[in-house]
Amino acid sequence: MTSTERPQLAVRSPADLLAAVPYLLGFHPADSVVAVALLGRQIIFAARADLPDPSTDPVDQARHLAGVIHRQGAEAATVVGYGPPDRVTPSVDAVRAALTNAGLDVLDALRVTDGRWWSYLCTEADCCPPEGRRYDPVASPVTASAVFAGQVALPDRAALVAQVAPVQGPARDALRVATVRADRRLADLIERAPASDLLGGRAVRSAGATAVREAQRRQRRDELLDDDEVAWLCLLLTHLPVRDHAWERTDGRDRDIALWTDVLRRAEPEFTAAPGALLAFAAWRAGQGALAAVALERTLGLHPDYSLALLLDDLLRRGVPPSELDGWPSVGMPGVIRPRRRRRRGRS
Repeated sequence: MTSTERPQLAVRSPADLLAAVPYLLGFHPADSVVAVALLGRQIIFAARADLPDPSTDPVDQARHLAGVIHRQGAEAATVVGYGPPDRVTPSVDAVRAALTNAGLDVLDALRVTDGRWWSYLCTEADCCPPEGRRYDPVASPVTASAVFAGQVALPDRAALVAQVAPVQGPARDALRVATVRADRRLADLIERAPASDLLGGRAVRSAGATAVREAQRRQRRDELLDDDEVAWLCLLLTHLPVRDHAWERTDGRDRDIALWTDVLRRAEPEFTAAPGALLAFAAWRAGQGALAAVALERTLGLHPDYSLALLLDDLLRRGVPPSELDGWPSVGMPGVIRPRRRRRRGRS
């Protein structure tokens, strides 16, 4: 399931809402059920799930979606199903019931198939004809507002997955060689550390802080790290104090997302855990739940026990808004993360 909290968009019609959904998710959904949370006419959140297999009872998934929407402090919601009616209708009905049971007003329930939409709640032929209504999202003012705000809607989820896919070909070969050089460099750093520095811990932390600072400085200048810099940073991030230092310096800024996307794509598989989790954290903080989800899928696929990725995956699945943990993380002892006291803002 994907949960996304993005800049608010005003909607005045079903066509407006359908135009907004891809920008809320970051991609155009297909074979999906989407629950859109609203405060007044403002969309504040969207949660998406794949349509379940026809043999699967959609009730559990529907309850989960409703719980996520309710957690956002929404007043109302609209449900949208994308796909053929035989698969969409059971899921939409289940989500409608779950939202109602959670105390939310269901403003509408829509099905989108082949560029047309139908309402399950409207029976007026003038506005909701039996053949459905064709809609053009490009013509909606919501689309213009989303693009003006810098939001992007990729063609599908596969395009989003491709954004975090590993580089291949000669670039991958060069990074393997750079990783060997980084490993030798680390061994030399530890060997040269004074005897009082047990296993070179202080030297590694210092080198890690320098590498993180330099990577972020380069990103601010729109400069890509070279292969040796990526390999060195990835190796140092395997040390929890270095990872935590990078985590404290990461937020939902575009440059953080760009940096950790680049590092994740270029990291050797055994070193993807930290950059993958850091990208997921930055995307979650930015309200880009779909990007956070695909980053975590890749990370946990290679490192299923990585604790930071598991923590973020839990937050994402429960739909915890980033504003619930303002100022997080707070790092005390190396490797120990404590949320700071929450400061409630806005709708929460």
